[in-house]
Amino acid sequence: MITKLLVANRGEIAARVMRTAHALGIGTVAVYSDPDADAPFVALADEAVRLPGAAPSETYLRADLVVAAARATGADAVHPGYGFLSENAGFARDCAAAGLAFVGPTPEAIASMGSKLEAKALMEAAGVPVLPGATLPEGAPLPTDLDFPVLVKAAFGGGGRGMRIVRSASELADAVDGARREAASAFGDGTVFLERYVEDPRHVEVQILGDTAGTVVHLFERECSIQRRYQKIVEESPSPAVDETLRARLGSAAVAAGKAIGYTGAGTVEFVLDRDGSFFFLEVNTRLQVEHPVTELVTGLDLVALQLRVAEGHPLPPEVTGARMDGAAIEVRLYAEDVPAGYLPATGTLHRFAVPSLEGVRVDAGVVDGSVVSPHYDPMLAKVIAHGSTRAEAARTLARVLARAEIHGVTTNRDLLVGILRDAEFLAGGTDTGYLPRHPELVSPGPDDGEAARAAAAALARQAEHRAVTPVLRGLPSGWRNVGGPPQAVDYSVGDRTLEVTYASRRARLDVTVDGSPLPVAAVAATPDHVTMEVAGVRRAYRVHRTAGRTFVDGPDGASAFTDVPRFADPNAVAHAGSLLAPMPGTVVRVLAAGGDSVAAGAALVVLEAMKMEHTVAAPVDGVVTELHVGPGDQVETRQVLAVVEAAEEAAS
Repeated sequence: MITKLLVANRGEIAARVMRTAHALGIGTVAVYSDPDADAPFVALADEAVRLPGAAPSETYLRADLVVAAARATGADAVHPGYGFLSENAGFARDCAAAGLAFVGPTPEAIASMGSKLEAKALMEAAGVPVLPGATLPEGAPLPTDLDFPVLVKAAFGGGGRGMRIVRSASELADAVDGARREAASAFGDGTVFLERYVEDPRHVEVQILGDTAGTVVHLFERECSIQRRYQKIVEESPSPAVDETLRARLGSAAVAAGKAIGYTGAGTVEFVLDRDGSFFFLEVNTRLQVEHPVTELVTGLDLVALQLRVAEGHPLPPEVTGARMDGAAIEVRLYAEDVPAGYLPATGTLHRFAVPSLEGVRVDAGVVDGSVVSPHYDPMLAKVIAHGSTRAEAARTLARVLARAEIHGVTTNRDLLVGILRDAEFLAGGTDTGYLPRHPELVSPGPDDGEAARAAAAALARQAEHRAVTPVLRGLPSGWRNVGGPPQAVDYSVGDRTLEVTYASRRARLDVTVDGSPLPVAAVAATPDHVTMEVAGVRRAYRVHRTAGRTFVDGPDGASAFTDVPRFADPNAVAHAGSLLAPMPGTVVRVLAAGGDSVAAGAALVVLEAMKMEHTVAAPVDGVVTELHVGPGDQVETRQVLAVVEAAEEAAS
């Protein structure tokens, strides 16, 4: 029997594992890095041990420190969650050597799937269909007889890191080099290989469970095709493309894969599904998947509880071996990222995080009000999952909950997720890996028709806040005159734009303009936290949250974040013309130019890494690098000046 469980992970998965452990009467231990000292999962644990440092290599990837923490607290088992050490066979062996139960498969099973190359060979021998490919050892010449397109993939690891699509021979060398660097950074091993690339397949995976008696079963499939940067953002069960016949074939192949490696515990067999119904093995994830809640909601099973029971030596119970599906479940991953800017990770303080409670909706979150999103780890804030009797019902419920959530202080992908859930092609089941490229309107939406009303609501709440603290004539609106006077004005910045809002009380009416355009406001009731307006005959209520010079407005027509523009600008805050600014906080991994170099427009100058992903900052014009302010290893903040490029014609003059 497990009595005390150390969770060797962080964020939402650490909290999720602890909740089940507590429900089973098991004590819990957290390990945490310095940036995570105040994180919710640390407070949830019964005990916690600090791992000094910030980078994963110093903290959550230090198997020796994790095992030492388990020994120091008297833990008798370790749950690795997902990511970090979860698929590290050496860590599983270290746990066994220390007398700790590892909540996962055997070290041998993990090792057999640790190399995607070896895994493919093993699966092929077990009769599981695989894609053709080729290895790329370090220093070996690149093959010249390839049929393009091909996919460059990291041999160790996943999550889209160390992966590149190559469509021509001229792209191959750069793609391999970039994939090797990214794989080495994310997984500590830069080995990559090539694989036939299937254009716009579906990504379908099968949940398996095995016990120590050799029983392996499947718990049906999940569809995970909607991805950005090869990382899933929408997952669901069942797949809209899988009928009973195909489900049986997929399940049979997944069980064969599990039995081939003697699998115990919860794992996932991933496949690509082509349009003709053929499918090919991708990998076995020898751990719990991020998207496991959709399987839990359609089967009624707790996969973490089952992991713990298998780790204690119990056989799979009848509710697993006889599992059935009920309804449909959809999960979305809420990320701190700027979607229109290319999914750049975002950081900052999450001033408010509130998702409405609704029947059939589950929120697995790693954050609360006041949480700080740092550049050190994956930018996922939470998973929001809805279950319904039908797929359409689950999508509708999930879209409403997301749209009504209050997420203040950090840019997120919420609008993209809501757009997907309400899109006609998605609702019709058209979800393959080419979905997002087909829908640029979801990634970079057009003008926001509700922004003007929300800007007016921000200004009126600001006025109400000022009146609430005034010592005299509190019942009169600020700026009121018994004769006409000029309107009051406030400027807000939204991204790179500035909005001017003017408002004036005119006895029985309110005159409002936004960027010079009149807003037909017929009625208003305003407090510092709520504004109700009737605009063009439609009444809407807005929730307003003001903090640290920012105003967050949520309403039935969407959400906006406005930053107060100071009346007198700081001249030192204006960047020199030609300045290249950091698009995100991160670490400089490479500098590809020097001061005085002549560069062409589009030439890579600086490569940044944040949240395990690389981003290249390029020269905007042909010119000369006149200033260079960073070097490899430097930490930079968003909008920090990295370099200055003077245009060629200016340099010549």
